[in-house]
Amino acid sequence: DAAVRAYAAFVSNQVAACCLLTLAADAVARIIEFGVRLADDQGRLSTQFELVADLVRESDYQARADGAAQVSARHVEVAVAAQQRRVNLPEEELGRLIDDGTIEIDTQSRVVGQVNGLAVMDLGDYRFARPTRISARVGVGGEGLVDIEREVALSGPSHSKGVLTLIGYLIGQYADRRPISMSARLMFEQVHSPIDGDSASCAELCALLSALAQLPINQGIAMTGAINQNGRVQAVGGVTEKIEGHFAVCRAAGLTGNQGVIIPRSNVRHLMLKPDVVDAVKSGQFNVWSVSHVDDAIQILTGVPAGERQRNGSFSSQTVHGRVARRLSVFARAVEKRTSVPSLLRRQAASPPVATNPVGARTRMQVPRPGAESIPSEPPTAAARSFIAARPK
Repeated sequence: DAAVRAYAAFVSNQVAACCLLTLAADAVARIIEFGVRLADDQGRLSTQFELVADLVRESDYQARADGAAQVSARHVEVAVAAQQRRVNLPEEELGRLIDDGTIEIDTQSRVVGQVNGLAVMDLGDYRFARPTRISARVGVGGEGLVDIEREVALSGPSHSKGVLTLIGYLIGQYADRRPISMSARLMFEQVHSPIDGDSASCAELCALLSALAQLPINQGIAMTGAINQNGRVQAVGGVTEKIEGHFAVCRAAGLTGNQGVIIPRSNVRHLMLKPDVVDAVKSGQFNVWSVSHVDDAIQILTGVPAGERQRNGSFSSQTVHGRVARRLSVFARAVEKRTSVPSLLRRQAASPPVATNPVGARTRMQVPRPGAESIPSEPPTAAARSFIAARPK
């Protein structure tokens, strides 16, 4: 490839111009990988040549400190780690807060209505990511979906757009026969600064579906991806850093083999993972799943099939969509009858008779006791009061 040869020529020129040690072939290959990672695309190379030149010089320093006559791939990796260590203090501090439980991130259990999203922090000359807990709560009502971040003015326009797109998916998927009647809340937990971007919209949707279906989500799996109104998962930025960030948290808590990250399928070409992450995936200790639709994601998270719409328009009761549709139907009947959900789920044979007064208000019928006068449901007219007063006692 011409671009790769040009990169190798640039490295050679730097060696000659600065009187550096020669580089072995594996060292040149490692520097080219560094350029690909800077570009965030397996098919491209970064033109930030000042950063590449810095790495060549620091690799030479590491080789001389090691007493080597030639720069190897190991010296390049040591140089890359040293560069990161000089600027990653915020990353280390955030990792410490997660490890000691100050910031609550669960990677071991299964929880209903809760999923780990992934957020990228950009420090200018360094980017890193860590998981962020997203929770959803649902109940009977007519408020619809409320994004707590938006309500308190912490949501940027792109994030608000993602939540509104999520609502469009719900309408298209479940409101074909009756309106959706529910009150739901979405929240980024322990986040107190403004957030933006729609890369968490798929994770938010999965948390909401879990809460509606009452199916627990594997907390060892984090996810990223934007969603459209048809449920397609779209590409986002920073997928490499997001996978490495969640891997670091899972490794600190203990790798189980059931942990991993869900990413959009269209982001696979953007991955340039560190060797330790690649080794963990190869050995089965960690997983990376690529999906193109939210149905694939929710099945990985819950272990339950998402379900397909049948000819009559319904879903199988043993699927995620079937459970969600059934719960929304219960909510809708509760709103229509102005009663509680539990009363709809039990028989009402013992309920006292109900009468409707002339203005349509529902009132309980008064059953007179023996020897007692019945009480009319409406105030008596003047003629009726005269008649009652004139009756013998």
